[in-house]
Amino acid sequence: MRRAAGVAALAASVLALSGCDAEGKDEIQRLAMPAPRADEVQNIYDLWHWSWLAAIIVGVVVWGLIGYAVIRFRRKSPDEVPVQTRYNLPIEIFYTVAPIMIVVVLFFFTIKVQDEVLPADPPKPDRTVEVVGQQWSWTFNYLKDDATGGETVFDSGTPADYPTLWLPVDEKVRFNLYSPDVIHSFWVPSFLFKMDVVPGRDNHFELTPNRIGTYVGKCAELCGAYHSRMLFNVKVVSADDYDAHLKQLQADGNTGLTRGTEKVRAQPGLEPEAGAER
Repeated sequence: MRRAAGVAALAASVLALSGCDAEGKDEIQRLAMPAPRADEVQNIYDLWHWSWLAAIIVGVVVWGLIGYAVIRFRRKSPDEVPVQTRYNLPIEIFYTVAPIMIVVVLFFFTIKVQDEVLPADPPKPDRTVEVVGQQWSWTFNYLKDDATGGETVFDSGTPADYPTLWLPVDEKVRFNLYSPDVIHSFWVPSFLFKMDVVPGRDNHFELTPNRIGTYVGKCAELCGAYHSRMLFNVKVVSADDYDAHLKQLQADGNTGLTRGTEKVRAQPGLEPEAGAER
């Protein structure tokens, strides 16, 4: 019965995997991590996979030792009393030292990737965007861009009308994060990166979007009653399209540095833009 159950479970698993579409199979290969859409985050993507490999190796070792103990030291007759061992010094040293080494190695590579993604002296960006997180929407200020003759222009939205952040492909963008009220968190899952938007603290980072497309962004910090509606879209476009959008904002009168508006608090939320990549 046990063998039959095992065979049935294996067959069901194979059947389920064979029924996955191409997108599902790709997600399995990526271990549920979104495909990276920025140059700097490839190291994060690699660290995710190596961490999974380390977890699998640890799991195999632990399960193997458990299976060995179950088989090697099983009771062979109802009257048999197993040997009572008070301690085993080599095993105790192993299960003390091994976890410490695992944590040290993971910590080392995590810090290494963090320093590569957030360098102490980053190169000069091609564009600069100030991201304003406010209860409960976003404002994007495109700071003194050459496309607008050095004038700052902005996009803003509400929970009922999600704003869209426009970015040029293959250009390094510096994101300055600002909040006029509470802590928010700027997160674009396809960029594999997020950072808190803290009042009174100048957080910033640089990313280089490397694929044209539309992506979904959101707030990843519980920031109040309508936190779940604090969504936005990201459009990665060609440099010409980006410059044209900034000029259109300038023509529409969306000029100057804007750091939040009270009207966003009273707006209901709607669904994200159709076709956006999550």
